[in-house]
Amino acid sequence: MSKTLVAYFSASGVTEAVAKEIAEATGADLHEIRPAQPYTAADLDWRDKQSRCTKEMTNPAARPALAEPKLNLSAYGTVFIGFPIWWGVEPRVVDTFLESCDFSGKTLIPFATSGGSGMDYAENNLKQFHPALSWHKGALLRKGGAAEWAKNAMHA
Repeated sequence: MSKTLVAYFSASGVTEAVAKEIAEATGADLHEIRPAQPYTAADLDWRDKQSRCTKEMTNPAARPALAEPKLNLSAYGTVFIGFPIWWGVEPRVVDTFLESCDFSGKTLIPFATSGGSGMDYAENNLKQFHPALSWHKGALLRKGGAAEWAKNAMHA
């Protein structure tokens, strides 16, 4: 039986809390997707057109470097991919992670956190930029509501 992994990027701790809830509910391992250069509060100021996140998100080809080298996923059959929604989609560092690992034969289940965006546009973006991966239906989650969804998502 293959293992489950919850890989997540969290800028403020919100997505991290949801990722931990999913990992606990499903018995999954946890992996934080960390950029080589951590984001500062100034980097995350989406109202500043010169901020790091604005520059990254307005460039679909941007791929921030990861803190850890490529992750070996050979033991995993299911990988939850978690992120906050930025500009309607996943942060570019998540794309770096998706492009750095071998997801052959894996089922990927996206989940996101957001203060106002929905999940549909982000899911479509993931499928468009990473069409060779096997995506299952994802969800926009809040802490306290992720456990039951995650258990159901694994068996969908």
